[in-house]
Amino acid sequence: MSHVTSRRTFVRSASCLLAAAQAGRWLSVASAADAEPVIVGTSAGKVRGFVNRDIKTFKGIPYGASTTGKNRFMPPVKMPAWTGIRDAMSFGPSAPQATQPEGSPPVGEDCLVLNVFTPGVDDRQKRPVMVWLHGGGFRAGSGSAPILDGTSLAHAYDVVVVTLNHRLNVFGFTYLAEAAGADFALSGGVGMLDIVAALEWVRDNIAHFGGDPNLVTIFGQSGGGRKVATLMSMPSAKGLFHRAIIESGAVLRLTTPEDGHRATETLLAELGMQTSRARELQNVPMERLVQAGAQLNKRFALREPGMTENSPTVDGHALPSHPWDPAAPGLSASVPLLIGYARTEETWYDRPTPQSLALDEGGLKDRVAKRLGRDGERVIAAFREAHPGATPWDLWILIATDHPRGAHSRELAKRKAAQARAPAYLYRFDWETPEGGGHMRSPHTVEIPFVFNNIKIAGPLISKMREAYALAEKVSASWVAFARTGNPNVAQLPVWPAYSAATRDTLLFNDEIRVEQDPDRGARQAMEQVLNLS
Repeated sequence: MSHVTSRRTFVRSASCLLAAAQAGRWLSVASAADAEPVIVGTSAGKVRGFVNRDIKTFKGIPYGASTTGKNRFMPPVKMPAWTGIRDAMSFGPSAPQATQPEGSPPVGEDCLVLNVFTPGVDDRQKRPVMVWLHGGGFRAGSGSAPILDGTSLAHAYDVVVVTLNHRLNVFGFTYLAEAAGADFALSGGVGMLDIVAALEWVRDNIAHFGGDPNLVTIFGQSGGGRKVATLMSMPSAKGLFHRAIIESGAVLRLTTPEDGHRATETLLAELGMQTSRARELQNVPMERLVQAGAQLNKRFALREPGMTENSPTVDGHALPSHPWDPAAPGLSASVPLLIGYARTEETWYDRPTPQSLALDEGGLKDRVAKRLGRDGERVIAAFREAHPGATPWDLWILIATDHPRGAHSRELAKRKAAQARAPAYLYRFDWETPEGGGHMRSPHTVEIPFVFNNIKIAGPLISKMREAYALAEKVSASWVAFARTGNPNVAQLPVWPAYSAATRDTLLFNDEIRVEQDPDRGARQAMEQVLNLS
């Protein structure tokens, strides 16, 4: 069975909403048409939402104008004011993207929309605000997936949850400064500028939705975590958030102008256009541009596993430098950071089929050599010493998870701690899912339903596990405590010290939660040496 076939089989057979969340599926938790209406004023006009489980819910609120035509590849434009009352009863469009899972929201370039879940409106309360940035790399995804519904989190902890959509892939990250001129100087990062615009909307409006604009946390997983890491280095985002959570999304460097221009030339060639006609990309039909952009990952060599061909470009303006290299960004030195990853992230990508589970020693060496080069065998030896009973398949998953997600998560925590301005807290999510045939262990995305306290819709097997509900209460309480105070310690957890290069304290989330200093030290050191991080 091929990798693609096994992945499709997993999604179909497991009926797992955990997988559906990454794919962008969505569903209605309550019938908005039959729910009690609630009306709130915003800077652009009034919106009508509804009440679900005592949570006031607003979907599809525009925070920017349509990005079609002359607005394509340009920084976001404010939404024009409207008269009357605008319905906010259903999700707005997701960003254009190549793969549209069955049942997903419609896509379109009028995708600058956000959703708000709040316990109260215009009640003068100052609740923490948690703004979620969805995964899918910088290429795909949606803030409207069911597992991202903020109702449970808002209900249980008296917080305001915001999810949002923004431009992705070629629409959000095509670097045109060299091909199309100074008018397009910011085109390589407009998807990130969309998020900045959403955070400005939060600053200007969230008090009407019961939130505190001076207590905003940005959090996200995978590509969403990378967006958080990137925002921490953007001058335009400074002051718009006060806590940051990066889940499986640590990133040190982004796209250089040279690579950005090379990707643009590849895109233009796919469309049969000369570089001199780059400005005409604003007029290419959306569907055709989506299709051409989807070919980039087949034609464009990536420099690092886990990256996507459309990542923000370090343009010297919106992104003055690489976000976390050579050090943590000074712009956000005072912002506390919570960061971590799942123990076996790679099982999400390299599915444990019978063939893959039978990996032998030679196959392990070949895979690691392709990933890490000539130092691969040294890394294998270090991981085998740390895990003496591991099979070749076990070792491959642990190594591929650590490169780069685990190693970069630790490195960001270390560089943040070195600033000595605000704490960093590091975790590893070790809990193993029963979904997907029982071999997925702790895959990429596993923690999302625990963070959102949405175990009831996390999958047919997980939803029946009492221990999953118990762990979700601890994880979500910790995330909210961090949003509220900048410290994730709660009574349900052991004492979780801030990270430091000296002790490397790491919280391991499982049915039994514990703190360990420098887990798998020898394996960590070997990986850092290969990646030139030590």
